[in-house]
Amino acid sequence: MKSIFSILIFFIFLYSFQPAKAQQGYDLKIKISGLRDTTIFLGYYYGESTFVKDTAKINNKGEFSFAKDTPLEHGVYFLVLGRSKLFDIAAGKDQKFSISTDTTDYIMKMQVEGDLENQLFLENARFNFERNQEAGPWFAQMKDSTLSEEKRQQARERLQEVDKKVKAYQNNIIAEYPDAIITRIFKANKGVEVPDPPVLENGRPDSTFSYRYYRTHYWDYFDLADESMIRMPSPFYQQKVNDFLDKLLLQQPDTIMNAINALAQVAKNNDETYKYFIWTVTTKYQNPEIMGLDEVFVKLYDRYFATGEMDYWANASLKKNLQERADQLRRSLIGSKAPNLIMQDRALKPRALHDISRKYTVIYFYDPDCGFCKKETPRLKAFYENTEHDVEIYAVSADTSMTKMEKYIDDNQLKWISVNGPRSYLGTYQKLYDAATTPTIYILDEKKKIIAKKIGAGQLQEFLDNYAKLEKTTTGD
Repeated sequence: MKSIFSILIFFIFLYSFQPAKAQQGYDLKIKISGLRDTTIFLGYYYGESTFVKDTAKINNKGEFSFAKDTPLEHGVYFLVLGRSKLFDIAAGKDQKFSISTDTTDYIMKMQVEGDLENQLFLENARFNFERNQEAGPWFAQMKDSTLSEEKRQQARERLQEVDKKVKAYQNNIIAEYPDAIITRIFKANKGVEVPDPPVLENGRPDSTFSYRYYRTHYWDYFDLADESMIRMPSPFYQQKVNDFLDKLLLQQPDTIMNAINALAQVAKNNDETYKYFIWTVTTKYQNPEIMGLDEVFVKLYDRYFATGEMDYWANASLKKNLQERADQLRRSLIGSKAPNLIMQDRALKPRALHDISRKYTVIYFYDPDCGFCKKETPRLKAFYENTEHDVEIYAVSADTSMTKMEKYIDDNQLKWISVNGPRSYLGTYQKLYDAATTPTIYILDEKKKIIAKKIGAGQLQEFLDNYAKLEKTTTGD
């Protein structure tokens, strides 16, 4: 689920930059028999979202047109009637063409005049339909568990033959029309064919060869500076970037940031892809699933936004939002010293986080009315009462009510340090810690360095066991 932060600034991102285009325009003349006297829209894909680009009125003959003085950005567009998408249209170099079709079968009845891009698009749609018809019976046979293995093997072989036809068709289009929109789609879906690994001197295959080859050739068929790949029915651009960062890199901030910087240099060859690439990785790491990778977000802000590198599209409002998030995260990154907290306990006495002199300190941000907290608190209590590690818990109630906090302490028979978050001597804790939601857990070492965060109470014992072992190995104790 996207965070509120992501949703709010997405629209700022989308509309804050419009690249300059040559004044050549577009003129799409379309006739759809079976439609009359209604409104139709020209939509476009943008990453995972869709938007309306133009509107037209259909006359009583089913005729309408979309026309403007500025050209369409390259990519795939679509027609929308009511809430239904009718069919896709390719927008490439030639943007003055005509299409005619019929509501009884948009694809099979379609005719294209004046544009190779859409002719190729149409031919591919028909080819795919025919191959699906051909493969259908063999798919059904594959799924039929009552058939003999011989029959199912026959079905597998027939499906392989269909697959060969598809690959041959696509490879022919790629070779004959290297710059076509449909070619870019084929290449985006084209997998890396990894050869057999070489044999090492010890007589064994090189076990790392496949990974290294795949990573080296991952971008062979995909151009990060091709802005048409942003406007596709499937979010190819985002998927390619995410898969590379998630599956082919060590999940460590410096490793990921170095890779992003290298890819950004390629995307930078086009203003729109540069913008989109940086935005894709920025939103990806604002709330990462893997602990510690929020540092990438901070590095991205510092490198691409704070320096003014993105000023050609990022407005002041967007930059302010990003700065606030980056500053919040940088104060509580793993490896940094935890900001001190001084808050009142139930006796209205100030209790300082940095005064705790235990081997480990767990900060527990919770809310007495939080449903998830009501499940997490008993787990945390069980850990606190049973662990052999030298641990203290500094529990911060997010609610202003001292009465609610006291009742929560008494009802759960809590013996750890409990304080009221709003009754703070050092300002709001939300500016010091990334703890916008409850429950949120941080783990500190004896020097109050953050060693883990945002893990569940049920993971605390295992984490500290492993951390203690690693510490012994490192120090030699």
